[in-house]
Amino acid sequence: MARGSVQSWENHVVDRVRPRDLTFLEQESPQTPQHNATIEIFDPGEGPDAFDHSRLVALIRDRIAFVPRYRQRLQAVPGHLANPVWVDDEKFDLGFHVRRSALPRPGTSAQLLELVSRIVSRPLDRTRPLWEIYFVEGLEGGRVALLSKTHQALVDGVHTVDLGQLLLDLQPEARALEPDDWQPRRSPSPAHLLGGAVRDNLTDPGELLDTVRTGSRALARNADRRSERARSFLAAATGRRPRTRGVINGPLSQQRRVVTVETRLADYRRIREAHGGTINDVILATVTGGLRAWLMTRSESMGGLRQVRAVVPVSVIDEELEATSLGSQIAAHFVDLPIGEPSPVVRLHQVSYSFQAHKDTGRSVAANRLAGIAGFAPTTFHAIGSRVASVELRRGYQLSVTNVPGPQAPLYAAGARMLASYPVPPLTPGHPLAIGVTSYDGGVCYGITADRDWIPDADVLAACLREALDELLDLSSSSRQRAPRGRRATRSTTQGSAKDKQR
Repeated sequence: MARGSVQSWENHVVDRVRPRDLTFLEQESPQTPQHNATIEIFDPGEGPDAFDHSRLVALIRDRIAFVPRYRQRLQAVPGHLANPVWVDDEKFDLGFHVRRSALPRPGTSAQLLELVSRIVSRPLDRTRPLWEIYFVEGLEGGRVALLSKTHQALVDGVHTVDLGQLLLDLQPEARALEPDDWQPRRSPSPAHLLGGAVRDNLTDPGELLDTVRTGSRALARNADRRSERARSFLAAATGRRPRTRGVINGPLSQQRRVVTVETRLADYRRIREAHGGTINDVILATVTGGLRAWLMTRSESMGGLRQVRAVVPVSVIDEELEATSLGSQIAAHFVDLPIGEPSPVVRLHQVSYSFQAHKDTGRSVAANRLAGIAGFAPTTFHAIGSRVASVELRRGYQLSVTNVPGPQAPLYAAGARMLASYPVPPLTPGHPLAIGVTSYDGGVCYGITADRDWIPDADVLAACLREALDELLDLSSSSRQRAPRGRRATRSTTQGSAKDKQR
């Protein structure tokens, strides 16, 4: 926590941006803003203590000291002789970052999502700390919403968790904290930054290698962008349409569309009890069924697309991975979603089998352990999961699905009860669709981010997800026979076993 009077940088070691964090800054473009977002719905209460914009500002002012990087901005090194550094924002303005907005009363969920879609389409301001929170009033039923945006370079789960994890309490009464007397350090001079870069490059060969790699990657990306612009100009001049790469893979525009789906956790438990597997398996089977139905509404042939390769970040205990402050590491798990399989139950068994090998390693972390982490950890887990998905682009997946279990008891922000939380995952280059899932207080909330131009019917996909869950529920009554579990699962009606009752 940064406290005390204004300090000089003369005797202070610079906090240089790590190479992996710098990757997310370098990958950013108008078409690929590199930030995570979350929509949270609250019952603000009534009377003088109702949750409003001023109480949100006071709450953030009270908690922000626990995430010092939220008051720091990026500063480049002269000549790009080393990676940029994090410096305190001497003009830090909390009012700039915590914004007030409203819908025409009574605002519908569709109007809220349209507002969210426009806000998440815009990159964050690089000259300021890389985050924003919007307090949205006017929702029907007297509710309010918080929309948070945080850059992927900011939250790594190691040095910084998501601010949203710190704003929620188990009780309506807010925790009493020590007063924050933070004062920013004066920004380092160009000469100080230059001297530090030269010193680090001379004394640390790894630092010099990182600098060279950074410059090489930047040159390669600039060349790729120039080549892409040239191809686009040529296509326009010749009247040719760009070659597509599939329904869920293709070029990105600068606009997004966000849709949400709210379901009940009890339904997933019922399906698990009937057919075995875990809650995570049922969620992924629901995603598989939803994708299948959605593609069929688009008159897509299922003969040529039997599977969708998905990356699903999972929590593991692995000493070889970078430790996080959440008590576990996050690793990529790849699963082929069997969208060509017509049987919902067989799809569930095939997804469950794909995860069995991961469970058998003994590295997996139980869902109740993740849900029990202090605060509202799903916001941080989704941020790390998005980072993992971005790093794994070279592995050639088609879709990222991040599923994070949250607490099954209500949480509160300044006395206001949180009703629902929807993740809004970022899109990666060539991937115009991403899905995030958060379970909280008896609900399972899906957040779907889609490119507005490439996938204009994201709302149809949301409806298909609901229908896929209903289909599994219909096949989970005690009077129905079940398909067998295991690698050779077919549409046989032999009774299956429900081995795994874990999430």
